[in-house]
Amino acid sequence: MDIQIGRGKTARRAYGMDEIALVPGCRTIDPQLADTQWQIGSLKREIPIIASAMDGVVDVKMAVHLSQMGALGVLNLDGIQTRYEDPNPILDQIAAVDVDGFVTLMQKLYQEPIKPELITQRIQEIKSQGGIAAVSSTPITAEKFGPIAAEAGVDLYFVQGTVVSTDHGAPAGVIPLNLKQFCEQMPMPVVLGNCVTYEVTLELMRAGAAGILIGIGPGAACTSRGVLGVGVPQATAIADAAAARDDFERESGRYIPVIADGGLVTGGDVCKCIACGADAVMMGSPFARAQEAPGRGFHWGMATPSPVLPRGTRIKVGTTGTLEQILRGPAQLDDGTHNFLGALQTSMGTLGAQTIREMQQVEVVIAPSLLTEGKVYQKAQKLGMGK
Repeated sequence: MDIQIGRGKTARRAYGMDEIALVPGCRTIDPQLADTQWQIGSLKREIPIIASAMDGVVDVKMAVHLSQMGALGVLNLDGIQTRYEDPNPILDQIAAVDVDGFVTLMQKLYQEPIKPELITQRIQEIKSQGGIAAVSSTPITAEKFGPIAAEAGVDLYFVQGTVVSTDHGAPAGVIPLNLKQFCEQMPMPVVLGNCVTYEVTLELMRAGAAGILIGIGPGAACTSRGVLGVGVPQATAIADAAAARDDFERESGRYIPVIADGGLVTGGDVCKCIACGADAVMMGSPFARAQEAPGRGFHWGMATPSPVLPRGTRIKVGTTGTLEQILRGPAQLDDGTHNFLGALQTSMGTLGAQTIREMQQVEVVIAPSLLTEGKVYQKAQKLGMGK
C-alpha cells in the first residue's frame, strides 16, 4: 500500500534486513542435512557466498583460497591488481595514509593505466593454482576487457555499476554497452548488476544474464545512498528481484540466480537474504577482516577513486581471524561474523529447510521490535547490567 508523503508524492513502504525475522515452522532437521549448494551457469558451489570485487577484499591469493573452500571471490579488473605489477607497495600506501589525504591519494593511484597483460596474468595465476577465475569490470570497460579475459580463460564475468540497466541514455557520439550483445558474445556466464527493482531484474535476465546482483549503496564502504540518495532497502529489493526471477523462469524455462549484494555483515544477514528469495550473497567487509585479505585491515568502495564524484570511504575493519574461520569456522567470535556456512546450516536446520529453494520459502515477519530489543541488550551490556 502506498503512503502519502505529501499531496504531490506517495511512496511504497520498503524493509531492510534489520526489520525482519525468520519464523520456525513445524519441522526441524539436523544442520548436517542442510544442502547449501547453489549453481550459476554450469558452475556449482557448496557455499552461496561471493567475496566482493573490491581491492581490499580479493586478490589472486584470496580468489584461490575462496575457491578451495567452496565459495567464490571476484577480482576487480578496474583496480590495483591490473594497474601495478606488484600491488603490495600500493596497498601499503592506502593503509598508511591519513583520513584527510585518503581520497586524493586514491584518485592519484587509480590514474595509473590498466594493463591488458596484467588482466591475462592475474586470471592465469588464479587458474594455475586451481582457483575459479571470476572477474568484474564496469560497463564502460567491459567491452574492452571482456575479450581479453575470455582469451585468458576466465570462468565468470561480472559487469557491475552503481546502477545497470538495458535502457541507458548516453551523450552524442557515445555508444553504451549493449548488454544483450555482450552476454551473447562472451563464452562464459555473465553476471549483471546492480539493480533493485522487479522491472530491471526482468530486463537484465531477458538480456541474457546468468545471474543478477541486487543492491544499491547499502554497503559499509559505499556512500552512494548518502551522495546520490539512491537505493531500496535490501529485504524489499531482494523479494522484488526474486519475483522477477520466478516469472522469468515461467516465461523462459531458465532459472537465473539472484545475488544479494551489499550491507551484509553477519550470518543472520545471509540467512535473511536467502529467506527473502536470494540464491546467494556477495559480501565485502566481512572478508576484508580476514588475515589473508589484501587490504591490511582496511576496506574501501569501488567508486572511492572516482575523479569527479567519489562515492566510497575507507573503513578500518581490523583483522578478526583467518579466512577459514570466517567462512567455515570454527568461530572465535560470537557476533555472527565467523563461520558463515555453519550459521546458514544451523538456521536452515532450525527452520526445517533442507535446500536453498526450501529456505527461500520460510515464513518472514516484520519485526522492528527485535532491533529495539537488540539495542536495549547492547546498552545493558555497556552499563554492566549483564543479561
